[in-house]
Amino acid sequence: MRRRSLLAAAATTLAAAPLASGCGPSSSNAPNAAGGDARRGHLTYGVWDVYQLPAMQRAARAFERARPGVSVDVQLTPNGTYWTKLRTACTGGSAPDVFWMNGPNFGMYAEAGQLLPLDTDGGDAVLRTDDFPADLVSLYRWKGTQYGAPKDFDTVALWYNKELFDRAKVPYPDASWTWQDLIEHSQRLTDRRRGIYGVGAPVRAQENYYDSIPQAGGWVISDDKRSSGYADEKTRDGLRLWIDLIHRYHASPTLQQMADTDPTQMFQSGTLAMTYEASYNAATFYRDRELRAKVDVAPMPKGKHRAGVLHGLANVVYARTPNPELARDFVRFLGTERISLLQGKYGTAIPARNGTAEPWAAGMPHFNLKAHLDALDYAVPYSSSANSAAWQHKEQMWLAKAWSGVESLDSATDSLADAMNQLLAQERKGRA
Repeated sequence: MRRRSLLAAAATTLAAAPLASGCGPSSSNAPNAAGGDARRGHLTYGVWDVYQLPAMQRAARAFERARPGVSVDVQLTPNGTYWTKLRTACTGGSAPDVFWMNGPNFGMYAEAGQLLPLDTDGGDAVLRTDDFPADLVSLYRWKGTQYGAPKDFDTVALWYNKELFDRAKVPYPDASWTWQDLIEHSQRLTDRRRGIYGVGAPVRAQENYYDSIPQAGGWVISDDKRSSGYADEKTRDGLRLWIDLIHRYHASPTLQQMADTDPTQMFQSGTLAMTYEASYNAATFYRDRELRAKVDVAPMPKGKHRAGVLHGLANVVYARTPNPELARDFVRFLGTERISLLQGKYGTAIPARNGTAEPWAAGMPHFNLKAHLDALDYAVPYSSSANSAAWQHKEQMWLAKAWSGVESLDSATDSLADAMNQLLAQERKGRA
């Protein structure tokens, strides 16, 4: 829920105006202006998740021990204000030296020149691309230049309430489930007299339609970032699954019900038998001891294809940091095997570095978290462009009309595709 709220915030608070372009280091912030040692100094590190704060503080202390004369101040900004404050700080020249970045916002900051490049080859390499999932590396590459070092990743899986399944005598989901199984069993699990529904079908991008669209063979945005896929019939098939679960099969709460009470909260309270959730919510479910005993997780049901969206955060370096080399060193350190394993043990997210995910899963042995780890094998990258926030705002607006039944799916997606294509054309014009 924490990262989902940030993705939603990206589509509302940042959609209106472009980010001011960076002008490189100012005279007052010039690197080593006083002739100091580039390997010593003070860094600030901007993060937004209070649950990951202990792991990030441990990483900062480890860097300080490895680098005498260096101090790192980990700065937590609550997720509700992170992007607004970061936008102002970047424009004003006062952003943290290193900070977290996500997919929807990356293109905007890279295009505006607010991020420093990160070497991927040679002795100065900040990251070796082979050490991380290729789709995560490419998510933070802009016009052939790498600007982000993958920090963690999240995949989506089907979480279910075993008590509700047992009561309805429905078999637990497994890798053999298809969309048809999801539909049929969701109907069997629904008991409106008790206020229980089989599955939640909200207008969520990462956890719902960004998964079902590739499962149906559709697409959100073209590889060249020039056109929308929302008028494609296969894309519509991926969207129709959720609308039908609400209106045709009556196995999901209505859009209004899910607006009044978040589906994740419905699942936690025992009124929703199944929910598609990203891996970062596993820790939230695990902390609730009563819920922990009742729920588990399985792979997402298969459509025409087995697919799911891959997203993850990256560490980036502010273009106007007074300590660029030290900041790059810190980002390099954060991506090492040692710190990745530490993050998996004490954090809530799956470390991005290959081969370091097991401590994350091992820390919650009650759950079949292999479902989330295996999803990496068939994941597709999160859809984004230079100004993702603008068209994702339109995406939420038009799809909500189709979800609620106010407008037909074909009409809503035609309007969405037109609006999205116009915004993508404006992006190209702005870069020309």
